[in-house]
Amino acid sequence: MDKTITFIGAGNMSTSLINGLIASGYSKNKIIATDPNKEQRNNISQSIGINCIEDNIVAVLQADIVILAIKPQVLNKVCNEIKDSAQKSQPLIISIVAGIRSTDINLWLGNKNSIVRCMPNTPAMIQAGATGLMANELVTDEQKTVAENILRSVGITVWVDTDNDLDSVTALSGSGPAYYFLFMEAMQQTAENMGLNSSVAQLLTIQTAFGAAKMALESPYDCACLREKVTSPNGTTAKAIESFEKNELKKIVEQAMLAAKNRATSLANELSTNSFIESK
Repeated sequence: MDKTITFIGAGNMSTSLINGLIASGYSKNKIIATDPNKEQRNNISQSIGINCIEDNIVAVLQADIVILAIKPQVLNKVCNEIKDSAQKSQPLIISIVAGIRSTDINLWLGNKNSIVRCMPNTPAMIQAGATGLMANELVTDEQKTVAENILRSVGITVWVDTDNDLDSVTALSGSGPAYYFLFMEAMQQTAENMGLNSSVAQLLTIQTAFGAAKMALESPYDCACLREKVTSPNGTTAKAIESFEKNELKKIVEQAMLAAKNRATSLANELSTNSFIESK
């Protein structure tokens, strides 16, 4: 792929994607980043070796692909700033901005823009991410492949059809790492309460989580089947599972994920075009 990619915003997720692209063989000369913070621009330029500038308009005019990686609260302002440049250069727009729908981004950029909206998660920072992608009706098959290849540089990708689906992705993989961290935190704390020292409890907790995830990833069986295979009747694991089921663990997880999805939807509504119009 011999296309110039501009990152608007040079924070952690942009840095992860840039490092992933370079590790997969992408030319540094084809990557531009922008950031209002001079120190951040210098850090990116020196540590990664790409061109990092302040001027969003100049960067967009040079781009075949523009990746929006900024805070949701400033996206409307940035889109208004680069609108004329985007209409002139007609780049593929990839948004990894949480909560703002592609229809709003398209309107802010002057309409008729090819937009792919993405929901990556934080393990992308170690090239172990999971990203959901959704394309608007103007995105071509070639552009979908381009977007997929970029996000694949930091992990796996899946395509979904609607904003509602992407809200579900947010509740699953977007917020999901925190769920596992919370469960691991509880396991470690309980092990310490049982008498294990902190370092031993932490190491065993992390390695157990890693091993279980690796087994699930590489096994031909689904998670339910794997659980059954490691649960001997009337054994120690069976007693723990019985306790989880008695306390309705699955219902707790369902309620938590629905709360996350509902919040994703409400955030999108709060940051929608109508909200900006009403606030002016």
